[in-house]
Amino acid sequence: MSVKLSIGTWAYTFDDNSKQLFSIEDLAFRLGKLGFDGVALSGFKPQAHYELYSTKKARRQLEDLFNSNGLEINCYAADLKDYPFYTGIKDEINNYEEAFDRCLELCVDCEIPVIRIDTVAAAPYSGDFDYSAIWDRVVEMFKKNARKAGKSGKMVVWEFEPGFIFNKPSEILKMVKDVGMDNFKLQYDTCHAQMCAVAGTNHYGEKEVLKGGQLELLEILKGMIGDVHLIDSDNTLRDIRNSTHAPFGKGLIDFEKLIPAFERAGYTSEWWTIDIGARSDAWELTEHSIKYLDVLFKKLDMKK
Repeated sequence: MSVKLSIGTWAYTFDDNSKQLFSIEDLAFRLGKLGFDGVALSGFKPQAHYELYSTKKARRQLEDLFNSNGLEINCYAADLKDYPFYTGIKDEINNYEEAFDRCLELCVDCEIPVIRIDTVAAAPYSGDFDYSAIWDRVVEMFKKNARKAGKSGKMVVWEFEPGFIFNKPSEILKMVKDVGMDNFKLQYDTCHAQMCAVAGTNHYGEKEVLKGGQLELLEILKGMIGDVHLIDSDNTLRDIRNSTHAPFGKGLIDFEKLIPAFERAGYTSEWWTIDIGARSDAWELTEHSIKYLDVLFKKLDMKK
């Protein structure tokens, strides 16, 4: 299995004083110099939001910025957080669809092959949660997203997380099956997967954990993984919703065993994306992360 290494640009959004760590121009230069092959691009302000790059010319310039620094854009994280379509409210559905369409347009103009989405609805679950109705709304919206993206040859990946609804192993499997679209797959974040399948965090009703941990989860999800995020986990949340993205080697994940399991699970992409989360020490951890994975990939005889 060959390797192209990417990193999520959301890691550099803000420092502890809510100040942007780097301009997007400086960031592209720094990541290119460090030896990355690409970036997973944040669609959230102040980075590559569709309102900030509203014309084809601006988007082509954005793509050229990364390309000129030796970087491809392997995935786009769409900003859809403010549009709770799952409520079934018509205006919210329309707003979500309009935002998705504009994010997809940016992907087309910047030649980005993959667009990332989530369920928008936060976990833990509310007491009046209408499970069946909301499940159906999410399935139908994900189908619609995939149909639209498919017309442009793009893949939609759903990032399951402990902080968003439908995060049990059985729900993750069922969602992909219910959507049933060839270009709809999972974005598998190793930290989120640890919390969902091993720690059993923020599950609806009875907690569901797998004795075989992530190795068992990858077996269950065979053929369903379209994009991978790599980062460690210490089995905790940094707040009520968000997984603690522990630096490589500071958590509980055995990557030497986990990485080969992706190939057995049918993951065929060359891309592996580091997701260190948004934090003030992002740059220090970036250098640590690329060195860690370079050593690991060589040990596993995966060409980098």
